[in-house]
Amino acid sequence: MPTRNGNHHMRRILAATVAVVAMVPMLAACGSSNDKPFITVYNAQHKELLDEMVPGFTKETGIDVKLRNGDDFELANQLVQEGSASPADVFLTENSPAMSLVDRKGLFASVDKSTLAQVPAQYSPSTGNWAGFAARSTVLAYNTAAVKDAELPASILDLANPEWKGKVAFSPTGADFQAIVSAVLETSGEAATKTWLAGLKTNGTVYDGNSTVMKAVNSGEVEVGVIYHYYWYGDQAESGANSDNIKIHFFGNKDPGAFVSVSGAGALKSSDKLSDAQKFLKYLNGTTGQQALADGKAFEYPINPAVAVKSPVKPFGELDPPIIDVANLNGPKVISMMQEAGFL
Repeated sequence: MPTRNGNHHMRRILAATVAVVAMVPMLAACGSSNDKPFITVYNAQHKELLDEMVPGFTKETGIDVKLRNGDDFELANQLVQEGSASPADVFLTENSPAMSLVDRKGLFASVDKSTLAQVPAQYSPSTGNWAGFAARSTVLAYNTAAVKDAELPASILDLANPEWKGKVAFSPTGADFQAIVSAVLETSGEAATKTWLAGLKTNGTVYDGNSTVMKAVNSGEVEVGVIYHYYWYGDQAESGANSDNIKIHFFGNKDPGAFVSVSGAGALKSSDKLSDAQKFLKYLNGTTGQQALADGKAFEYPINPAVAVKSPVKPFGELDPPIIDVANLNGPKVISMMQEAGFL
């Protein structure tokens, strides 16, 4: 018959056994496949484009990508507010001025040189703190029943001239058009940009979004509209319902209207997963990521020379954009000027 001390000893053994058994599920969970490594990406690019590109990265590396989606300057300002406490590992934008805002605050880590070397130098900033991975060309959409090819403006700056009064559509509240204005500012200077914005204020009709601009031109509400190329190609690939009455005009001669806006990717200096973040940047503008972009339905341009966009999109090499250091595109200055002009 067990003694009192013997009973106490048995209770201790049973308690220890129960504790060990209780820990087994916890230990199994800690080692489970649910704990795959992941990075958090503040994403201002189209989610559909990332849905096409990200699976290849996860397959290649085993690293999951968690997207927190928003707009360019919304997420850029959030990163500035969060500073070193941000949960973000990577920041992606549609247009580069928001990248410059974060870069000027010193929040990015330097990009690996091997990543920068995968794309032409003009599509990453001179700072080396973020990298380009996609591009979109400014175009003028025009209603073919209202505008003959011979009547098209030679420069985007001509849209401020009196002959275009009441004929122009654009979407000034979006980061797309603001990036185009930043190119006008960089290539033509502040005085010319103010004059151009004043002329657009007189001549133009404001719409909300590039797709809405395109629809207005297609329906004949206005004759021409400033958009990015992929809106037209995308609609043509689907049904043409919002674009069949339109052609698009690519400005050339390094005019600001030929501006190619770059989508950027940067790794946050504060990230505790910096190595994985750098792998993601390298994938995005490497051949595998760029081929996923080219094979998808985004119709944006891959900028790695080893990968070409599919026909019928105008080849990237045939564009003649102004040569601009994307680090110099000043988003806050542009927003201030557009507020003064009465657009924002």
